[in-house]
Amino acid sequence: MNHTVSSEASEKLIRILAFTMILSSMGATMFNIVLPEIKGEFGLSVTQVSWVSTAYALVYAIGAVIYGKLADAFQLRKLLTFGLILFCVGSLTGLLAQAYWMVLLGRVLQSAGASVVPAAAMIIPVRYFPAERRGYALGITATGLAIGGAMGPVVSALLVSLVDWRWLFCIPMLMLITLPFYRKYLSDEPIQAVRIDWLGGGLLGCTVTLLLLGVTYGRWELYLGSLLLFLLFLWRIRWASQPFVNPRLFQNKSYSYGLVLSVLVMGIGYALPFLSPQLLAEVNGLPAGWIGFAMVPGAVASAILGRKGGKLADAKGNSFVVYIASLLLISCFALISVVSGAAAGWIAAILILGNVGQMFMQLALSNTISRTLPKEQTGVGMGLLSMLGFLSGAVSTSLYGKAVDYGSTAHWNPLNPFEDSAVFANIYFVLALLHIGILLSYRYYDRQTQRAAKPVMRDRLHFVKRD
Repeated sequence: MNHTVSSEASEKLIRILAFTMILSSMGATMFNIVLPEIKGEFGLSVTQVSWVSTAYALVYAIGAVIYGKLADAFQLRKLLTFGLILFCVGSLTGLLAQAYWMVLLGRVLQSAGASVVPAAAMIIPVRYFPAERRGYALGITATGLAIGGAMGPVVSALLVSLVDWRWLFCIPMLMLITLPFYRKYLSDEPIQAVRIDWLGGGLLGCTVTLLLLGVTYGRWELYLGSLLLFLLFLWRIRWASQPFVNPRLFQNKSYSYGLVLSVLVMGIGYALPFLSPQLLAEVNGLPAGWIGFAMVPGAVASAILGRKGGKLADAKGNSFVVYIASLLLISCFALISVVSGAAAGWIAAILILGNVGQMFMQLALSNTISRTLPKEQTGVGMGLLSMLGFLSGAVSTSLYGKAVDYGSTAHWNPLNPFEDSAVFANIYFVLALLHIGILLSYRYYDRQTQRAAKPVMRDRLHFVKRD
């Protein structure tokens, strides 16, 4: 544990963080079902109203890594204080909105404040829990995320059936009640003498912005601009005296491998919340309310088993949890590829495997990656993990959407008998194969790591016996 803090305080801190994760997760998704209502009230096009979600996503992705970097130079409780207050300012702005620009401003301010939460969710388990209990801590935060994902659509639907959609801005403001507890239980971390490379951070932020805009609108000019800014960012971090992201971070092969693996897993995992509702709507013909009910069992199972996954990682090791998660995810994608087009109850049951597997995989990889980072690189390293995971999801959902729009009449999985679901069966079939490839890659890397560690352990034992 990097800071002197009692076990009791750490336990209370992680539970407060889990509650914050619930509200943050709800705040990110609650507005999706009211976009048509906002569109009608302000006379907007689909593209215009989509900025309610897109603007939030842009700032959230950039903010996660910026807060992570700032956490290396400033006390985390001060950053959380700033972020949560800013979030509440955005919520009040949206609540009072009488014009569309005020709605957008409210969402941007909300996101600028709320993006401190994923940074804290990565940093607190690393700084305040020893390595042997880190999986437990990450499991609790993952549980909070799952509960928020399950509650968000339900609470949103109930609230807008009673009051105006603007009141959705108020629910996440409950995060403000956690602030006194953060200020009480977060220790006084020593502040490092770190200069913030704002130019490098700005280049990274603009790179991410243009990339997500390119994904949203499919224009090559935006992709080209993102590539040019990324090259400038690489040049900046190479020559700056104190770069925003130290290039030596990527010389850490274990961290780089874990980062790539996590990005791939996150991109594939976004098929569960994005593709499954479309499958249930287009093939099964379910209305929005019933689709929400079909998605709830998987989210509830994730919430119940979140702590179990963390304890397994601590007791059996991260590799053990990765193997279990891989088997669950491969089974989920393979089975949906076979039964897509069958009764919705089958899809809902199979999604339990996928949701639990995805959560197990994320907490195991986060735990693994956190152990590869030195103390001084924890903030920005875990912030990059959060940001790249989000970007992977944004890009993958765009690809899934284009694949569904393109359609398919040929079945790549001969076991699927339903003609109307060919495109979904094919996508899930490919995703199952990709997860098999990821499992084989991880198994090879895990064996290589264990072989490299054996000579070191023999040398240590020999040294102890000689003494």
